[in-house]
Amino acid sequence: MIERYCKPKMKAIWSEVSKFQSWLDVEIAVCEALEHFGAIPSGVTDKIRSGAKFSLARIEEIERETHHDLMAFVKCVMENLGEEGRYLHYGVTSYDIEDTAMALRMRSACDLIVDDLQKLAGVVAQIAKMHKNTPMIGRTHGVHAEPITFGFKAAVWYSQIMRDIERMHQARKAISVGKISGAVGIFGNIDPQIEEFVCAKLGLEPAPVSTQIVQRDRHAQVLMALAIAACTCDNIATEMRNLQRTEILEVQEMFLPGQRGSSAMPHKRNPWRFETICGLAKVVRGNVGPALENITSWHERDLTNSSAERIIIPDTFLAVDFMLQSLATLLERLEVKSDKMKQNLELMGQLVFSEHVLLALVQKGLHREEAYKICQQAAAKCWDEGISFRDALQANPEVTSRLSPEELDKCFDLGHHLRNVDVIFQRLGLS
Repeated sequence: MIERYCKPKMKAIWSEVSKFQSWLDVEIAVCEALEHFGAIPSGVTDKIRSGAKFSLARIEEIERETHHDLMAFVKCVMENLGEEGRYLHYGVTSYDIEDTAMALRMRSACDLIVDDLQKLAGVVAQIAKMHKNTPMIGRTHGVHAEPITFGFKAAVWYSQIMRDIERMHQARKAISVGKISGAVGIFGNIDPQIEEFVCAKLGLEPAPVSTQIVQRDRHAQVLMALAIAACTCDNIATEMRNLQRTEILEVQEMFLPGQRGSSAMPHKRNPWRFETICGLAKVVRGNVGPALENITSWHERDLTNSSAERIIIPDTFLAVDFMLQSLATLLERLEVKSDKMKQNLELMGQLVFSEHVLLALVQKGLHREEAYKICQQAAAKCWDEGISFRDALQANPEVTSRLSPEELDKCFDLGHHLRNVDVIFQRLGLS
């Protein structure tokens, strides 16, 4: 991932130093397990732990010879050890180390994402509470539908974010497994109790069964959860972009002192930060495909997953981390134009209350289809002739013979449409 979209904590997890340090942590844990069960001499682990170190430059130099990154790493570490070095990487295969270490890093990265999601949920919850009773028009197909509140819109987002948190917890659990089971996973040259010891030491669960690798459905589950979280961000950001359209202008992205919206047009205030989030969501969704394809492996393993994972796993975590933090900041500083929301709500001259009129006519004895036609014909006059919906209805004897002026007033009561907002907020624990 390019530097522009990297946050420091997530970047540190996916750095080369972090990768090799996690490999070393697993190698030392294996030595400790071997020593504990008497497979290698006593005192070896302490000597390895105190002497083990590595250099990125030296690993790269060795890899140019070995064409094998794990062996380059092991050789680099062994150069700093004495006789005890012969017990480093004893009885294990490359992916015993790499997959177990990958689990450690992915688990830490999942924790950061959960933290990001919880912070975003807090920001969205605050918006929901603040604007619980701020009326606006609800839209379907981009067209005015019925009244809602801006807080209700935020409550829908909050609900989705809470599901994202649940999915990330499930994905974290799925990936928090290690394997120390040897070349094809059948413990040919290492005892299962070594795996159990190492995983317990590292806070992981032993994979119940593995081949030379941990099966990639686990990794795919994580990337799927990340992609869905990215889609949540995309959904919210897309709505913010739409609501910032000049013709709507119900919200506005923060515009900082000295900021430029366009190189040519000084008046421009573009929602470019929200657009950045939407753009990165495309990248994240694109990474799901390779993750799913990585589930397929020739026999007990092949290497087709490795090259893809070097890109898609770090990049997906980094992108989603950036998206979540950016979205939280944008929503914290969002300019909400409640007056414009009210103006847009009234734009169509009370057309948005058509369903309430329809139901009132049905209650007064009209067949639903007949009542629908009456309301639709009145609405057409609003669209085509510019008269108000209320006036069009009052000009129809079928309406006035069944609904008194007071009963018609109730059909245009905004409070009627918003009366159950409190119930929705109670369901979400936002009351």
